[in-house]
Amino acid sequence: MKKLINAVDQIIPESLAGLCTAHSDLLTLGEEGKFVRRKQLTPGKVALISGGGSGHEPLHAGFVGHGMLDAACPGQVFTSPTPDQMVAAVEAVGGDSGVLFIVKNYEGDVMNFDMAREMTSGRVETVITNDDVAVDTSTYSTGRRGVAGTLLVEKIVGAAAEEGRDLSALKALGEQVNSRTRSMGVALTSCTVPAAGKPTFTLGEDEMEMGVGIHGEPGRRRVKLQSAGVIAQEMVDAIVSDLGTAARGDALLLVNGFGGTPLIELYLMYHVAHELFAQRGVRIARSLVGNYVTSLEMAGCSLTLSMLNSEMIRLWDAPVHTAALRWGR
Repeated sequence: MKKLINAVDQIIPESLAGLCTAHSDLLTLGEEGKFVRRKQLTPGKVALISGGGSGHEPLHAGFVGHGMLDAACPGQVFTSPTPDQMVAAVEAVGGDSGVLFIVKNYEGDVMNFDMAREMTSGRVETVITNDDVAVDTSTYSTGRRGVAGTLLVEKIVGAAAEEGRDLSALKALGEQVNSRTRSMGVALTSCTVPAAGKPTFTLGEDEMEMGVGIHGEPGRRRVKLQSAGVIAQEMVDAIVSDLGTAARGDALLLVNGFGGTPLIELYLMYHVAHELFAQRGVRIARSLVGNYVTSLEMAGCSLTLSMLNSEMIRLWDAPVHTAALRWGR
């Protein structure tokens, strides 16, 4: 295992310290490193809190700031944060207007955020993201996984929160964005969790995993490596088929890298996917390309399509100022 680390058990605290030092104008590290929060809070605003296992950077801590999250709770690599982390975050950034949790649909995340909600005395609501079309309830008892679509929920709901919308309206908006969003990924290599010291799974030089999860979970099937066009075709078909008649009109296309794929390949995938969606009546009105919801150093990518209305476009375009996303300010 070759990684730039000092000690396996210090990766998370040292990385978070570096993040908050590099972006000291935006971020503050919470007590005992339990969470990352905005340095400057907006009085009277509903607080948005998310989190999950580390290893998916910049999700979630990289999206703390104006126009997105108020705090993020990082767990160990690919491991849910504990309820006390979320409780501490609520106490630090929550106010009379309440708190909205944005949670990816994994059993540990959902359970621990729910426990934290029960442990707090203020008003707390939850939006659960489950945009991965590669699996369904027959594969995972908890249902579909929450993957890169989580970023879109955080951005659009974050913009609405800055406008002063109340907790119930933000929850409804988050659920609406999630319902319009679908994702699918493909892995060309595995990743190595530092504590394990070896690859999570093994792929042959001529193999790929279609529908892989962001923790290296199995996808739909393992197949021989294909061209970018063939890979994109299957992913686009799966997304459009799942959306059904809703897959018409304006949309946002996110081509997300898993950490080990260069931008030259991600933009190539964007070009192919853009054309394929256009052939199916989807107009890509907004785009995002890069490594935003990663799986350590895994090679591969995911496509996320979110069907937009005029309000969602406006909220996507609204100013955002975080470590990983910044425009309009």
